[in-house]
Amino acid sequence: MHATLPLLAISSFPALQRRSVETLQVNLGYRCNQSCLHCHVNAGPQRKEEMTAETIDAVLAFVDASPEVKVLDLTGGAPELNPHFRWLVIAGRQRGLRVIDRCNLTILEEPGQEDLADFLAAHRVEVVASLPCYLEENVDRQRGKGTFDGSIRGLQTLNALGYAAPGSGLVLNLVFNPQGPTLPPPQAPLAAAYRQHLGDQFGIAFNDLFTLSNMPIQRFGSMLISRGQFNSYMQLLRDAHRDDNLEQVMCRKLLSIDWQGYLHDCDFNQQLGLPLGTPGRRRLHISEVTAAALDGCPIRVADHCYGCTAGQGSSCGGALADEVAAAPSCGA
Repeated sequence: MHATLPLLAISSFPALQRRSVETLQVNLGYRCNQSCLHCHVNAGPQRKEEMTAETIDAVLAFVDASPEVKVLDLTGGAPELNPHFRWLVIAGRQRGLRVIDRCNLTILEEPGQEDLADFLAAHRVEVVASLPCYLEENVDRQRGKGTFDGSIRGLQTLNALGYAAPGSGLVLNLVFNPQGPTLPPPQAPLAAAYRQHLGDQFGIAFNDLFTLSNMPIQRFGSMLISRGQFNSYMQLLRDAHRDDNLEQVMCRKLLSIDWQGYLHDCDFNQQLGLPLGTPGRRRLHISEVTAAALDGCPIRVADHCYGCTAGQGSSCGGALADEVAAAPSCGA
C-alpha cells in the first residue's frame, strides 16, 4: 500500500554516540482510533500489533535495573488502547517515574475510555496531546473530519480536571506538525498564537507547545513520493541542518522500545527497521540489557535524521534551539 522510501543508502549525517539513558519511550502498539496523514507509524484502527503483558514485565525489569531512567514515555498508535496501558502507568508511577501519555485527545471519547481523563489526572500523568493546528479546517484535513471538535472537548475535559492550572502539577503540552513538506515555524511565537486563539475561543489552557518536523517515513513519506515532493523535502532538511542541534538530539538520552520489546535509538528508526546496534547483528531485546550497558554505543543514523537537526531542531520535547520571528499561523 505504501511506497518503498529511499532512506537507507549511506548517509552523510554526522556520527553520534549514546549518553546515559534518561527516557524510556515505549511503543505499546500501532492500533489507533485515527489515521493521520502525518503519522510516521502508519497507525490506524485496523492495526493489530500490541505489546503483551510479558513484554511489559520485561520493560519494568529494565527500569528496576536501570536507575538512570527517570521518564517513561508511552506512545503508539493510541497507547491507551493497549489493554495493559493503565497497569504500566500505575507501575511506572509507583517507581517514581515521570510518566508521559502521548494522547491524540479524541481517544478520551472512545467507548470504554470514558474514565480515561480521570485516570490520567488521578495518577498525575503528563499529557502530550497532538493538535496540529488551532484552526478546525487544518486539523480535520490532516486527521479526519470531526477530529478538531473532539480534540477541543478533550482539552476542555482535561482543563476541568486541573490540567494546566497554575500550581496543579498536572502538565498538559500540545504538539504541532506542519501541514505539508515544510519546516515548523518558530516554537515560541506559535505557542503564543495557540494560547491566544484557544484561550479566547474555547477557554483552553495548556503548558507548552512542542513543534515537530514531519519525518519523511511511513504514511507521510509515501504521500511525499506520490506528490513528487520526497527529494525536495529531503533537500530542504539537509540544507537546514545545524551542527549545534546535534548536542541535544533526543536519541542521545532516549531509548525506543517497539511493541515486541526490541531496542531502537528512536521511534523513527523503529519504523524504518533500524534496530539499535551494529548493522547486520541480531536485534537486542529489552530483557537482555540494562541502561548502563548502552552508554557510549553508536547511534544508527540515516538521511531521515536531518529531520531532527534542521532549522530550530525537532524532538519529542519540541524545538532544540530558539528562533525569533513574528507569530505565524499554524497553517503556515
